[in-house]
Amino acid sequence: MTFKGNKKSLPVRYCQTCHKPMTWRKKWENCWDEVKYCSERCRRERRQLTVGRAGSDNRE
Repeated sequence: MTFKGNKKSLPVRYCQTCHKPMTWRKKWENCWDEVKYCSERCRRERRQLTVGRAGSDNRE
């Protein structure tokens, strides 16, 4: 069965790591305000970037 609605009217949010657009999904209906990353990979990489920056600041 195909989607018969207008996907252009769905809200869009951008991933904080890779800045790719994420379109609202039914799965995210209850937690859309908390969605920050497009994938588990981006979520993990963001954590590593934050730790890496903190570590490099302490060495200088």
